[in-house]
Amino acid sequence: MSATQKTITPVDNSVYVERPYATPQEIAATLKAAVEAQRAWKQVPVAERGKLISKAVDIFLTHKDAMAEEITRQMGRPISQSPGEMRGFEERARYMIQIAPEALADIEAKDKAGFTRFIHREPLGVVFIVAPWNYPYLTSVNGVVPALMAGNAVVLKHSAQTPLCAERFQQAFDAAGLPKGIFQHLVLTHDDTAKVIAAPETAYVNFTGSVAGGHAVQQAALGKFMGMGLELGGKDPAYVRADAMLDHAIENLVDGAMFNSGQCCCAIERIYVHESLYDKFVEGFAGLTRMYKLGNPLDKNTNLGPMVRTSAAEFVRGQIADAVRAGAKPLIDEKDFAASKPGTPYLAPQVLVNVDHKMSVMSEESFGPVIGIMKVKSDDEAIALMNDSKFGLTAALWTMDEAAAKKIGHQLDTGTVYMNRCDYLDPALAWVGVKDSGRGATLSRVGYEMLTRPKSFHLRTQI
Repeated sequence: MSATQKTITPVDNSVYVERPYATPQEIAATLKAAVEAQRAWKQVPVAERGKLISKAVDIFLTHKDAMAEEITRQMGRPISQSPGEMRGFEERARYMIQIAPEALADIEAKDKAGFTRFIHREPLGVVFIVAPWNYPYLTSVNGVVPALMAGNAVVLKHSAQTPLCAERFQQAFDAAGLPKGIFQHLVLTHDDTAKVIAAPETAYVNFTGSVAGGHAVQQAALGKFMGMGLELGGKDPAYVRADAMLDHAIENLVDGAMFNSGQCCCAIERIYVHESLYDKFVEGFAGLTRMYKLGNPLDKNTNLGPMVRTSAAEFVRGQIADAVRAGAKPLIDEKDFAASKPGTPYLAPQVLVNVDHKMSVMSEESFGPVIGIMKVKSDDEAIALMNDSKFGLTAALWTMDEAAAKKIGHQLDTGTVYMNRCDYLDPALAWVGVKDSGRGATLSRVGYEMLTRPKSFHLRTQI
């Protein structure tokens, strides 16, 4: 294997970034420094940690325009949309800093004469974060900021597609005066990533990526009693009930399916529509999809960029072709999107009807700009279809009946239930998946529970 990691931009398939892989000596030194620095860092009061990390966020955001362009060049999201990631980064970082004092506070037991009893939230040690490319800052901030706020040291391994994001974190934390060794990043091969997971210094791993990647993380951790957070794949459904506000549902579900070329963990990938709205919904959905402009993501008029790489686009092309051969009807003419060409990462959006769950496009994660839409007759039928999946990250319900949304939501095998929105993470709520969508949680005060362990104090004060 080459000693250098090369990042190929999907904009024009040229080499955009090249970085050397860390040597075994550098990896060992990084882990040693993290362990040593964390011993002192965990003694720093939470409020003081918050001041330093807030300063780092301030510094980080002074470079937001340059970072937005870097996102576009590294993974292909339109430049008109990349700045939104900076806003989401700030929202999550500020919120997790804000709630840390309460979330990490000791839990007092009820009074018992002659005793002082409480549960303390103890940091785990060194947290290893393996971050993906699709939302490179939003996914990594979920782990980085709360791990540091909780008193852990962090080692970040970012995707080979978005290595500059790890460097931006490092620059901000260094400039803010974070103690040396508390945050570090490494450029690693897959084999070396597994070695860091298995290393005795690593106390917790936070991984966002594919199901296969999640299994590889678990395999690497065999032999260790170590916690881990795995945010994996999804095939997130939406259900449009008979009482939905049709135009609102269409507008938001098109965006939920096509934004970032469908390359979102919680993108809408399959839609079930009540028969009374089905025809109008399909007509409106396809019509709005045809208005997208596919092209060079550096053009401010583009709102649909290339997929991250040609192989990803070809996978989705194959899903579409297989579905059509099995009887699905495509509603979008690829010829209307001149930039869409086989053998490139540029792929036209597609809307499919006459689909069923025997088709890969309705059962396997697409991670691309394609959607299948099915007609249903009742809530029960929609619930059965939404649950007919090996994934369970989010499910979006479109209705004006909150009671019905709660009733349906309690029957869904999913981590998050939305009503009249989709494809969004609220930092006040736990981000969690079930089934093949993963384990553990990030964000909210629950996220802090994942990054600490309880230590009980049982002190007898009277003898």
